[in-house]
Amino acid sequence: MSAVSSPRPLALRALRESDIDTLMPIELRGYPFPWTRGIFVDCLRAGYPALALEDDGVLVGYGVLSIAADEAHVLNVCVDPQTQSRGLGRFLFRALVQLARDHGAQRVFLEVRPSNTPAVALYHSEGFNEIGRRPRYYPAREGREDALVMAMELVDDDIQTMPPL
Repeated sequence: MSAVSSPRPLALRALRESDIDTLMPIELRGYPFPWTRGIFVDCLRAGYPALALEDDGVLVGYGVLSIAADEAHVLNVCVDPQTQSRGLGRFLFRALVQLARDHGAQRVFLEVRPSNTPAVALYHSEGFNEIGRRPRYYPAREGREDALVMAMELVDDDIQTMPPL
């Protein structure tokens, strides 16, 4: 038996208010215009579904959804820039989409900066399509930046198609 234990696998759990102190440095590293602590508190106290991603017991990412009727909206998804390019963002994003499905959502929406090309590529590769733009949606270093609005219909994989007659 080795004295060195193998690292624990990635773990997902519900994001808690007690995680905010740990996630704020990640948010500050991850975004030029980060959410405030108060926004996270408000979302969690309002009961928005949110996930924490841990790698070997360390919080490395998180995501927050809002769900109303049969639609989900990805409000924030972030993986610590110090741990990016390892597939963690894709893992977390897929878990958020599954969480939306588990809550009965039939479609998922999100906004993304066109300048965030890695995120845009990830969302396209996961089946999201651009459905519009929100002009001057995001603050930017010099003025404002548009948002791409992207969406994906969630199809029930258990539904069987009827054979032709």
